[in-house]
Amino acid sequence: MNAMKRRVSYDWRLRDLMADHGMFSTTELVPLLRDRGVELSVSQVHRLVTGTPERLSLTVLAALCDIFECSPAELIRTEAANLTRRTATGTAGAATPPAAGALRPTRARIRPQ
Repeated sequence: MNAMKRRVSYDWRLRDLMADHGMFSTTELVPLLRDRGVELSVSQVHRLVTGTPERLSLTVLAALCDIFECSPAELIRTEAANLTRRTATGTAGAATPPAAGALRPTRARIRPQ
């Protein structure tokens, strides 16, 4: 089976959720996380807010969802799209090539010189 390759990406929305809740300093998040059993330093929380994490503890995710009363889907917006292949003549998209039985040869003409 030849499956189409897909590209997945995500958008980390922690900073947006903080702003929606009137929280504009990363240090405000430290005690809220600590109240939920998550011990992160000020610099770790700063990186969590200002960057896009590649890995995230489920405990941290659950604590953030509790703090902002949101679901993981509201915190992490995901997207997936089919990849297109580049060919010599352009881009081949999701179109499948014709079946071998559908191909018809073109009649050749031989002309005298």
